[in-house]
Amino acid sequence: MPSRRFGLSLGVDLVPHKTCSLNCIFCEVGPTTCLTIARKNYVPIAEVERELKEWQANGGVADFVTVTGSGEPTLHTGFGKILGFINRKMKLKSVLLTNSTLMYLAEVRSSAARADIVKATFSAWDENSFRALMRPHPDLRFASLVEGLRELRAEHDGQIWLEVFIVPGFNSELPQIKSIANLAKTIHADRIQLNTAVRPTAEDNVKPVEESFLRQISILFEPKAEVIAKYSSNISAQKADEGKIQAMLMRRPCTAEDVSAAFSLDIDETKKILQKMVDKKMIRLEKRRDEEYFVGMVENS
Repeated sequence: MPSRRFGLSLGVDLVPHKTCSLNCIFCEVGPTTCLTIARKNYVPIAEVERELKEWQANGGVADFVTVTGSGEPTLHTGFGKILGFINRKMKLKSVLLTNSTLMYLAEVRSSAARADIVKATFSAWDENSFRALMRPHPDLRFASLVEGLRELRAEHDGQIWLEVFIVPGFNSELPQIKSIANLAKTIHADRIQLNTAVRPTAEDNVKPVEESFLRQISILFEPKAEVIAKYSSNISAQKADEGKIQAMLMRRPCTAEDVSAAFSLDIDETKKILQKMVDKKMIRLEKRRDEEYFVGMVENS
């Protein structure tokens, strides 16, 4: 799967679709259907390892393996074992994409520290903004999230990246952004990235901010933040088939141009493939902000 952050990335999904501890208004995967903080063995570890071995044996190519998915991966009690397997057996860089809500738990931090990179969402500055933007499980507290990240920094030799998602009307005023930036400094992240709603989100009223604005506020962060809100790709050509395209669109909605770039396809050919997949009800077409996005369907019908 192409990623704006990690080039060609193999995603490892460890929880059922939209099983998460948050119901963020800006989530590109859609609204949370199972809001929980219950940690379980949601999918068998042996089965995940078998699929990774099979992918590698079949000549799979990736720059990173990301433990991620359409929910919060740290809800899986065995996510650390999967990270360990990736590091030992696959010899690829491992990434944990997390909302960091469970980092207050020592066992979660210990498992997360197995990743080469922990990329954590960090878009609020206090309890009220946390609840407005992220709509967390009622038992979660923003202070615990922040303290968990600070403790992870003290325990983790790898990299920590913070992603700040800017939503107009929620965290886009200069004093709010400065508050986020000041709090982020206490975590001592290796990289900070700025994002906004360039794809469809869980709530239709979430709008993007201008790229120029993100560049303007990037200097408020330490280290200076990177703007990742626009998709770009240096990804080498890969064989495109309907299954791979559907898998990508299950993870995030894309335009025909996004799919074309990701799979190095002619745009006219891409549109033909996508229309065929719409006809088969593998994906659906949604119009958002005068643009057409293709979205993977949870179940074929």
